[in-house]
Amino acid sequence: MTDQAQVERLLGQAVFLLWADLPREVQETIFEKAARQDAVVRNDLAIHLHRHHPRSAHPAKPIAG
Repeated sequence: MTDQAQVERLLGQAVFLLWADLPREVQETIFEKAARQDAVVRNDLAIHLHRHHPRSAHPAKPIAG
C-alpha cells in the first residue's frame, strides 16, 4: 500500500508533467493551493513553473472595469 507522502509526491509529479497542458483556471487553482501561506514559496514556485513551462507564463488578466 502507498503511504500519504508517496501519493502526494506522485500526484505532484504528474501535475508538474502536465502543467502546460492544463487549462489556465486549473493551473491557477493548483498554484493558489500550493502557495497559499508563504510569499517566498509563492514567488519561487512561480519562477520555477515559468522556467520549466514557458507556455504557462500567461499574460496578466485584464482589469475589470
